[in-house]
Amino acid sequence: MHRYFLDIAYNGTAYHGWQIQENAHTVQAELQKCLSTVLRTEIEIMGSGRTDTGVHATHQIAHFDLTEALNDEQLVYKLNSFLPKDISIQSVREVNEEAHTRFDATQRSYQYFIHPAKSPFLENLSYYYPKAVDLALMNKATEKLLGEQNFESFSKVKTEVNTFICTIKEARWEKQNDSIVFHVTANRFLRGMVRALVGTLLDVGLGKLTVTDFVSIIESQDRKRAGRAVPAHGLYLTRVVYPDSVYID
Repeated sequence: MHRYFLDIAYNGTAYHGWQIQENAHTVQAELQKCLSTVLRTEIEIMGSGRTDTGVHATHQIAHFDLTEALNDEQLVYKLNSFLPKDISIQSVREVNEEAHTRFDATQRSYQYFIHPAKSPFLENLSYYYPKAVDLALMNKATEKLLGEQNFESFSKVKTEVNTFICTIKEARWEKQNDSIVFHVTANRFLRGMVRALVGTLLDVGLGKLTVTDFVSIIESQDRKRAGRAVPAHGLYLTRVVYPDSVYID
């Protein structure tokens, strides 16, 4: 048996998230249908994690199994010929049979894009937020996210997880041309976590919350204390990292 990792990018606007659901148009379903057609056998794929409705990815990873070895470059070309314009395959790479896209990932990175000036070209790709915010103050609050902590305050309430503990390795805001971008990297994320973090940090940037208030919200482990979840369309999954041991040289 041969196992392969697919490196996938997609615009999530037209999809009801990543994960297959009944009576819903999803990225996973579209990919499975395309792979099964091209490889002429029923294929099931497993993604590194879910993305919600409207969320995008520049680097999502999924794995699938096949009995025979593949010509990787030829498969990339064929898949991209069959896939819709809003999904692309960037690479296919053989990995160890036991390698798992979800359980073997050591860290994931997201970016959230906000544009303060109205732009028809950023519709569904970035969050239009015309209010002035204090980026320096937001970065002071963002520093408080680093390290291993309980992030239940920023998790969707109805979610089945064994722990709300995550280790955030990087978190920062930066100005990028006419936009502002939130970068965050962690070993794992809770459902809705990035969007709730961004919504709460925007309240800091508006002066509605102090940095001390923000720390208090983290410590409270109470979702009701945190800010609103910002819209999905500004969010991108940008990187999933695996140990070298999963790959076949």
